Amino acid sequence: MADSSFPLLTITAAVPAVGAIATAAVPAAKRELAKWLALGVSLATLVLAAVIAVRYDPDGDRFQLTESRAWIADFGVRYELGVDGIAVVLVALTALLIPFVILAGWHDADPVTASESGSAAGKSSRWRPTQGFFALILAVEAMVIVSFLATDVFLFYIFFEAMLIPMYFLIGGFGDKAHEHGEEEAARQRSYAAVKFLLYNLAGGLIMLAAVIGLFVVTNDQLGSGTFSLQEILQARANGDLDISTNTERLLFLGFFFAFAVKAPLWPLHTWLPNAMGESTPPVAVLITAVVDKVGTFAMLRFCLGLFPEASDWATPVVLVLALVSILYGALLAIGQRDIKRLIAYASISHFGFIVLGIFVMTSQGQTGATLYMVNHGISTAVLMLVAGFLISRRGSRLIADYGGVQKVAPVLAGTFLIGGMATLSLPGLAPFVSEFLVLVGTFSRYPAIGIIATVGIVLAAIYVLVLYQRTMTGPVTEKVAKLPDLRVREVLVVAPLIALLIGLGVYPKPLTEIVNPAVEHTMSDVQKSDPEPDVKPVEATHD
Repeated sequence: MADSSFPLLTITAAVPAVGAIATAAVPAAKRELAKWLALGVSLATLVLAAVIAVRYDPDGDRFQLTESRAWIADFGVRYELGVDGIAVVLVALTALLIPFVILAGWHDADPVTASESGSAAGKSSRWRPTQGFFALILAVEAMVIVSFLATDVFLFYIFFEAMLIPMYFLIGGFGDKAHEHGEEEAARQRSYAAVKFLLYNLAGGLIMLAAVIGLFVVTNDQLGSGTFSLQEILQARANGDLDISTNTERLLFLGFFFAFAVKAPLWPLHTWLPNAMGESTPPVAVLITAVVDKVGTFAMLRFCLGLFPEASDWATPVVLVLALVSILYGALLAIGQRDIKRLIAYASISHFGFIVLGIFVMTSQGQTGATLYMVNHGISTAVLMLVAGFLISRRGSRLIADYGGVQKVAPVLAGTFLIGGMATLSLPGLAPFVSEFLVLVGTFSRYPAIGIIATVGIVLAAIYVLVLYQRTMTGPVTEKVAKLPDLRVREVLVVAPLIALLIGLGVYPKPLTEIVNPAVEHTMSDVQKSDPEPDVKPVEATHD
């Protein structure tokens, strides 16, 4: 498709980037202005994402609204953007969640008093600047959006790595105020979580960089000039001009896949996530698992399968085993957690196992389900984590044992928590059920034994969700829970639209599937796979 005359994709990514700079520049005395500015910018980005979704034609070219400009010509690097159906829905998810993240974290970066922090108020204000908190959230949004839009591998890599920097400061500098340890110990744990997050993802990124350079060398040798353009590489493979040797393709695939598996996160590269989500504020925890981590699974679809089809097929048995381990391991550890936020983190590891499973079973149902799972998991986890955050901020503890009887004193909070939990266990009628069902259908059609094992994860999900609800919301009212207030207006405004989406997409997912299906067909074509034929014996006619 010809380049778009109006740079809609660039503007969509630029708005939160410019908004981040503007928010950071707001004078220190005008914290409320910084909050409203960040919220306004996030809403403007949401409008632009909606325009992208409206202008995208599922029956049109694979990549649409494309933009392509020479950037570093000597090294074949271009500023190249474009959207397919998978990118459209993930950009929409990102733009949708950020306003709710900002609203939920409205007071998370307010300067703390000396009594709250155990240190001088002035010192606390310096490490918890309101403007910086919201500017960093907008910066992450801009970088994630570019990652979804980039069709130049090198451009994608830059923003794939760059988003680590603002996330590092959000985790380490703006940790959860509710902590059973003292402020000094809490600060050490935040620092540890932030460094662990950064080191894991930097290690994956460095390995990927070697593979990116290797891809350039291969294209330079075979095409006469090196390129990072995904569209050019796909076209060259289709024309037979690019034929990567088996061993080389497998090495390049491993370099890309390792980085994406860390970001996803996939067992055994997952261990940074519980620390990062546990020590972050709830809105930042949502940003991690519902937005940033989706870049990893998205990139598996776009780059691993698109660039290295033979190697993807070769690695499928091992990846499916890793996905199964993630599903069961994450769910089992969630059952044993004492900390509410770490329970949700391990549940997310289990859910990402389902997403990776759907991608690598190489069926249209599986990959459509995996894409929908990315969206639906983002919404359901946002509801559960944000409501958990509202609860934790009232009681001042993340420990499950410190609660009980909440539904008697805060019924709206308990009800929204229950809906978030039911969505997490994929209750029929809620959006995650559709995606999980499609993933399992796609798995059963090609790998029935793996599908049977994966269904155990559904049973385990019911256990950890229902046990969490029972221990926190039911039973006698504990002394410190008795005076907890119910959800305030701002908090209801955060969760109500997300719950409406969970119900709406659970009843009628067609708007998403119509956008996603054509992109999945292109991916299936890349890996030269088709859905298995049903193993059904013809019925013989009977005669009287």
